[in-house]
Amino acid sequence: MVHLNSPLQESLYLEDTYLTGISSPVAATGRDEDGGAWVALRRNIFHPQGGGQPADQGRVGAYEVTPARHAATGLVVLRAGDGAGDGLGDLAEGDLVEARVDADLRLLHAALHTAGHLVEAAARAEGWNMTGNNHFPGQARIELTAPEAGGSLAGPGEREEAADRLRAFVSAAVAADLPVIAGRDPEGRRVIRLGDLHAAPCGGTHVRSLGDLAEVVISGVKVKKGRVRVSYSASHRPVTAGAVR
Repeated sequence: MVHLNSPLQESLYLEDTYLTGISSPVAATGRDEDGGAWVALRRNIFHPQGGGQPADQGRVGAYEVTPARHAATGLVVLRAGDGAGDGLGDLAEGDLVEARVDADLRLLHAALHTAGHLVEAAARAEGWNMTGNNHFPGQARIELTAPEAGGSLAGPGEREEAADRLRAFVSAAVAADLPVIAGRDPEGRRVIRLGDLHAAPCGGTHVRSLGDLAEVVISGVKVKKGRVRVSYSASHRPVTAGAVR
């Protein structure tokens, strides 16, 4: 499910990938079963793990935090790292705090997620259908079904030819610098569009246009038990001063 804003929390990470620092009131506080404290910000810039994308990392005040979706409330809550003691437990609803996301990690995650959509678009052009994805650094891959997986992709030569076609597709789209646009479908789901090339429901962070992608590398195509795995890597091009706020 692609989560929308709740009455208690704005999901700013869905609106602006490049917004990495804000002031925000605390929307809610609580404790886990083990007694560990968590806080939820009214203006939340932290992407929780989900949809194949890892969680942001960052800070609230002096504390390093990791976000996660809170099952009971649906809020994105922040928990302090090991060794922080009970620091977040001192915060109360309405307190104003400074929050900052690790900008380099945010841009890497956004590049990998957008590149994953682009690799899926290339695979669709081959007649393949996505069944799963992983956008984690060092593990990024798209899992697909392909009618010819046991036939024309059976040999290493055929798989390398298929990989070359995917590479050509991806390179052309990046060179065209197609816009990456977030919108809503008639059911209210957030949809990410790569120009007119590809569209998919998604709750991840993304680059502004495909020209922001650098070093998009498809390392290979593998077939196992009738499934096709396309492994890839990507990074974000250097950003100009002020582009990340």
